[in-house]
Amino acid sequence: MLNGMRWIGLIVATMIGAGYASGREIWEFFGHESGLAIVLFAVMFTLSCFVILKLSYELKTENYLPVLQSIVGKKFANVYDWGILLYLFTMLFVMISGSGATVQMFELPYYIGVILIIVLLLVVIPYGMDGILSINRFLLPLLIVGLSVVLFTFVIKEQVPIIYHYLEQSNWASSIPFTSLNVVPLIAVIGAVGKEIKSEKEIYVASIGSGIILGVISYLYNISLIHVSDQLFFYEIPLFAILNGYPVQMFFLMSLLLWFAIYTTAITSLFGLIARVKDFFKFNKAMVGIILIIAALPFTLVGFSNLISYLYPLYGLINLYVLAMILLFPIIKRANHTKI
Repeated sequence: MLNGMRWIGLIVATMIGAGYASGREIWEFFGHESGLAIVLFAVMFTLSCFVILKLSYELKTENYLPVLQSIVGKKFANVYDWGILLYLFTMLFVMISGSGATVQMFELPYYIGVILIIVLLLVVIPYGMDGILSINRFLLPLLIVGLSVVLFTFVIKEQVPIIYHYLEQSNWASSIPFTSLNVVPLIAVIGAVGKEIKSEKEIYVASIGSGIILGVISYLYNISLIHVSDQLFFYEIPLFAILNGYPVQMFFLMSLLLWFAIYTTAITSLFGLIARVKDFFKFNKAMVGIILIIAALPFTLVGFSNLISYLYPLYGLINLYVLAMILLFPIIKRANHTKI
């Protein structure tokens, strides 16, 4: 059970990046008439976690490539391997933009947030990932707990209806691209822990537990955003519409935690990119990092909400094949065994 809880933490931390925590990702895919969609997402996410963890456990993996190859085949694995590279680059400039949007809530110019995160990205490059990962392990649970408390408090305080128009569920299909958007980073992270999984019981605990937790948080977040939907036009980051009216201390704390989530997502993406492309350059890591940040800067001018509005649904569509192969994997595997 304890080891299973460990994997739940890893899965939830992978899922609750800055896009999710800000509420922009939830609102982009769900919104009105999405109760069934969130239930379907929780089910598909649970099944996806189970398949990926089971494969990792059986293959005793230390990196995600064997899992990716088992799911989509070697040819498609090479394609999606480069797709992960593109995804990391996207996350870099989306997070830089998110930093600009966050500081705007304190009535500071957008470019201040952009400059701040770039400077801190450049500072951390020479020191490697260990320091920032240690900070992330401490701050991310705080963000998850803080977000849960804010949502529960908001629902109770504002008397938000738990069930919105239960007979109207026209948006159920959005569960598919939302799940597929998140399966590739899920493969990249939990596809690399196979050697550390001790038994299949951990897999059941991790899969079911993470599906329930993310399903509940997503549902609470969605109904809270529906309740303030008339205000969302004025906010780049929807979470701030929910926090409007909260004590200034809570607003400041959640803003700080959200900014750290943005920063750690950006630095993780940057280090992943540097590790992958450094062989193509004859420079040191710091110079490669500078080149990547400069390349990402023009995209940040589009704006945080616009970037998520266009790019996240696109990645959801691109990853549909991976999601389909994950969900069908147990059936295909059984069919192959039957033939043998």
